[in-house]
Amino acid sequence: MKPTHLALALFLVASLAPAYAVNKDIIELQTQVTQLQQQMTAMKQSFDERMGVMKNLLDQNVDVANKVNAAINQLQSSINKQQQDRGGQADQLSGQIQAMTDTMDELKVRLAKLSKQLEDMAAAQQSMAAQQTQAQQQQQALAQAPAPDVLYNNALRDYNGGNNDLALQEFNDYIKFYPNTDLAGNAYFYLAEIQYKAGDYPKAVANYDLVLQNFPGGNKAASAQLKKGLALIELGKQDEGIQELKRVIQRYPRSNEAIQARDKLRRLGALPKTR
Repeated sequence: MKPTHLALALFLVASLAPAYAVNKDIIELQTQVTQLQQQMTAMKQSFDERMGVMKNLLDQNVDVANKVNAAINQLQSSINKQQQDRGGQADQLSGQIQAMTDTMDELKVRLAKLSKQLEDMAAAQQSMAAQQTQAQQQQQALAQAPAPDVLYNNALRDYNGGNNDLALQEFNDYIKFYPNTDLAGNAYFYLAEIQYKAGDYPKAVANYDLVLQNFPGGNKAASAQLKKGLALIELGKQDEGIQELKRVIQRYPRSNEAIQARDKLRRLGALPKTR
């Protein structure tokens, strides 16, 4: 193959790699959306069947309640007509009315339970619909997002150039669009660094924690542990900060971060000074 042909082939492979990664993410998201739509269809069918059964039960209970109410009215009318001459029968009829009133109370309880079940099913259906809408929005956003390497390199360039506000937005965008890549751990770390420099130590500690929890094997883990300890000390949580610095020494004993941790601990009087 001629050198010019070889260079052209390498250029095409390099340009297609980010697109392939993005297409793979879109295909995975489309698969999730399809699965969610299938679940929605199955749930809607089950919901419709249960709605039909419950509506039938409600109709039956309403019919019974109407009949009981009619019977009560009839008995009450009979009592009014016969009250003077048939006092004993009035007491008997009053007992029957009381029994029917108790039955009405039971029916009301059953109706309330059925109504609650219908409300719960409707809420579940709305939740599924909201999840489907969210998945579709994520799919559309991912399709419009820049390639991961382009977005990350732009954020890192602005960070190194001191454009912290723009870098903050770009690193957040990278995490939103590509949360499971290796570079997502770096993005969390640089977000924490920007917040640390701005004196926002609580947010910095939170993002350093995300690096340690979600990317413990990443290349920013040692630095995140060190900076978390320093941020805690800045917050006045010296004991917690000292523990983090000691963990740096234990986990990364030969690293530059371990050297910095030892130096800080000695200055705090938490390690004996070397002679």
